[in-house]
Amino acid sequence: MGDTIITLRGVNKAFGTKKVLEGIDLDIFAEETLTILGGSGTGKSVCLKLLVGLLKPDSGEVTVFGENVNQYNEVQWLPLRRRVSMLFQGAALFDSLSVRENIAYPLRIHHPDMTEEEISATVAEKLELVGLPGIEAMKPADLSGGMRKRVGLARAIATNPEVILWDEPTTGLDPVNSSRINHLILRMQEVLRCTSIVVTHDMRTAFTVSNRIAFLYNRKLILTGTPEEIQKSGIEEVQDFIEGRFAGL
Repeated sequence: MGDTIITLRGVNKAFGTKKVLEGIDLDIFAEETLTILGGSGTGKSVCLKLLVGLLKPDSGEVTVFGENVNQYNEVQWLPLRRRVSMLFQGAALFDSLSVRENIAYPLRIHHPDMTEEEISATVAEKLELVGLPGIEAMKPADLSGGMRKRVGLARAIATNPEVILWDEPTTGLDPVNSSRINHLILRMQEVLRCTSIVVTHDMRTAFTVSNRIAFLYNRKLILTGTPEEIQKSGIEEVQDFIEGRFAGL
């Protein structure tokens, strides 16, 4: 594994009186695919939002590329968001914009000096990479769920980020499209040599794409290891989840 590029130390987060994360310690390494696994409501997506500045920890420290980002404002986050990109669960496309303009959006923010020709070339390149060439003129309403996810990915990689955050990438997809997304997670690591952090409760995705898995239970990180180590774990809550008996927090 490469160098440590993201760390969480003693991270706590609550919404009102509801505690979501307690004492989270985690290291994330360059060019690995780390999956954060756990049941619904265990704080998986909250972890991602802390890493891109959509949420701030109540206490503890989040470090991204050596920078403590706890108190960063939007202006300070801007250069980091060129390096860390997030694919949201529902793709979060702008319905009023074409596919081209959706993918061009981060380019216009982060690279205002790009020409329209350069933008068009980048959009075409990213659509080709996710297996959707030639659909620039389509609107999100014209796309299937799987296509929307892939356009969302094309937008997420438009700026060639070093880290991609995947929030429940296969939720709502049929098995064929789920397998396609899993393949794309692996392909992004291979082609872009990026780090992927995947949040999911899908065991097939976790065991297919991961170099390491971090397991969240009852607001705490109770185990981190390779897929093989997770499968062989003697921790009851982990085995219950793997075997489909996991129902609570």
